[in-house]
Amino acid sequence: MQKLDRTRLLSLEAYAEQRPAIRTRVIEHKRLRRVVLGEHAMLMFEDLQTMQYQVQEMLRAERIFEAAEIDAEIAAYNPLIPDGSNWKATLSIEYEDVDERRAALAQLVGVEHRVWVQIGDEPRVHAIANEDLPRSTDEKTSAVHFLRFELTPAMVAKAKAGAPIGIGIDHPKLSYRIDALPESTRASLVGDLD
Repeated sequence: MQKLDRTRLLSLEAYAEQRPAIRTRVIEHKRLRRVVLGEHAMLMFEDLQTMQYQVQEMLRAERIFEAAEIDAEIAAYNPLIPDGSNWKATLSIEYEDVDERRAALAQLVGVEHRVWVQIGDEPRVHAIANEDLPRSTDEKTSAVHFLRFELTPAMVAKAKAGAPIGIGIDHPKLSYRIDALPESTRASLVGDLD
């Protein structure tokens, strides 16, 4: 799987000119890669395109144009691009009400380790969470987690052959299951597997 480097990025001026068209494409791309897990959880499966967009937006917002600072942004986001044998996703725990969210996050400690994927009849693969830094304490979890689902060669082969992909959460306070992703989402995720 390809990673992001400076040659893939537009200058601030060029990005400003192309931003509306890029934004439209990325919104559609993300729609295919977004998996809603019940009322309060969502997975966004990341890839080169989503991370390139994120870096371009950061450079734009912060007016970053120095090479060293651009390289630092790239280094921060490249770990979220799949490596060909895995999927990487951002887990968001979503509650509109601040007090409700605070109470829920106190009950959802460890939820990031209870998210799973399953390809066909292969065993479930639980997420490896927050490899960059811990995002939970004994008292509460974070509203955002970065997950990696490491797949075996047999799982990759079955996904490429068309096996259904299931996803879920098996935390006692947040349980949800999708037996088979829609074909458009499944195909987008299979595209990450090289």
